[in-house]
Amino acid sequence: MRGAKSAKWVVGAIVVAMAATACGGGNKDDDEGSAAVDPNGVFSYYNTEPQRGLIPTNTNEVGGHYMMANMFRGLVSFDIDNKLQMAQAQSVDTTDNQHYTVKLKPGWKFHNGETVTANSFVKAWNWAANAKNAQLNSSWYESIKGYEDVHPEKGDPKADTMSGLKVVNDNEFTIELSRPVSTFKQRLYYDAFFPLPEAFYKDPKAFGEHPIGNGPYKMEGSWAHKVELKVRKFADYKGDDKPKNGGIDFKFYSKDDAAYADLLSDKIDIMYQVPNSQVGKFQQDLGKRAISQAYGGNTNIGFPLYDKEWGKPEKAKVRQGLSMAIDRETIAKTALKGSKDAATGFTPKGIPGWQDGACGEFCKFDPAKAKDLIKQGGGVPGNKVTITYNADGANKEWVDAVCNDIRQNAGVECVTDAKSTFQESRDLITEKKLSNPFRMAWVMDFPNIANFVTEQFRTGAGANDMGYSNKDVDALMNKADEAKTPEEANKGYFEAEKKLMEDMPAIPLFTDHTVAGYSKRVQNVKIDYQRQAIWTEVEVKK
Repeated sequence: MRGAKSAKWVVGAIVVAMAATACGGGNKDDDEGSAAVDPNGVFSYYNTEPQRGLIPTNTNEVGGHYMMANMFRGLVSFDIDNKLQMAQAQSVDTTDNQHYTVKLKPGWKFHNGETVTANSFVKAWNWAANAKNAQLNSSWYESIKGYEDVHPEKGDPKADTMSGLKVVNDNEFTIELSRPVSTFKQRLYYDAFFPLPEAFYKDPKAFGEHPIGNGPYKMEGSWAHKVELKVRKFADYKGDDKPKNGGIDFKFYSKDDAAYADLLSDKIDIMYQVPNSQVGKFQQDLGKRAISQAYGGNTNIGFPLYDKEWGKPEKAKVRQGLSMAIDRETIAKTALKGSKDAATGFTPKGIPGWQDGACGEFCKFDPAKAKDLIKQGGGVPGNKVTITYNADGANKEWVDAVCNDIRQNAGVECVTDAKSTFQESRDLITEKKLSNPFRMAWVMDFPNIANFVTEQFRTGAGANDMGYSNKDVDALMNKADEAKTPEEANKGYFEAEKKLMEDMPAIPLFTDHTVAGYSKRVQNVKIDYQRQAIWTEVEVKK
């Protein structure tokens, strides 16, 4: 999964919008929510095989995130109403958005019995920021003073620790940023800011196979790769969100149609995204156990700007032309059966800071202008577009439809390249081995426009899969970061979002809906704005 903001004051408005579009799920008033429950009952959850070992600072895809979100807790969290809450932190205070004092709730333990202290956070962040450790999410620490010393653009680190982090005592530490960031407290929610026990540093690779967290669930047994991973509730968990169940079996599927068939026969209990092929009938199949609601996610097509052909400046016009060849409205209504909305920018409607029309004319369907722009840009490299996507998610229908539009409306050959698993496609993307466009989908880490702009498009950002860099865009993002008020910051991020369209490193396609369902074995199932179940609230029927 990401971003920046100070949006707790607007978050409630988003939830109202989501609730207004909800069609079912988790209602205590219906027949599915009143059965006797087993507090130690275990339920199963549809998931994809994580890309790599489960290290919080080296995972930025949802398959791995979902499991770490159960095994770890950070300083802060958001409730289902998107209200910022303290998690392991007693308080996170600042008077200037640049100097922060963090005080911890005492008594928290890791799953191996080790006490969680201020050093558990500070040491973990310093290790992950160090360029020598090559962590995917290291850019999340970029605003902490001294980051450039442990993670220089080139060469070896000049220091092992960031000067902006100071341990005061076991339950208190301070953070000094190199510049004010009004949304830094919200950013602390992301996985990169989880603490790590001493056991991690002895063998990080082994830790990734069997993580030891401080969250409500601990891992049980070994990770059966491409089959399942089990977690069980942690008896010594000190958080307020203690599990109402005994644990979760995460089941990995290579085909979402197979998972849906298992859902209908109660062989799997929660599926957070039903296949596109079933969207037209899933509510009929599941009744009150069907969930349909908006959420903070989008679907785009990214381009490998590190490729010598796609990286040429004139290819921006080609990308704009391809975008204008796609009839998003029709695809959303037909192939996707209303499960997504046509995008007008990178930020979904309703997210704090969203304004309509960031993409301008480049997201409007206009075949004649599309052909003209592609011609101005010197044509598509090789006169053929290949779109890579993962086949274990609900993607085939829209990728086929987009390719069909490109062929028919732009006169450019287009083919699809399905990889069998999300893990396989993510490896190719993050290792920058693709020379063709690829499917991108983003789930926000916290509710603000910054999360859709900065984490994917800032130079060097951990999720900048395109290798995109533009100093003018970076400057707009930095200016927005340092704004004194949320309103000023959001206006600045929107200016950066509009500026991105001049280069169009990715084509905005759709904003997404949660289209989920659950079995007859469970009740009290709720899905949050990140399209993840409130796992600790799920009840397993006797």
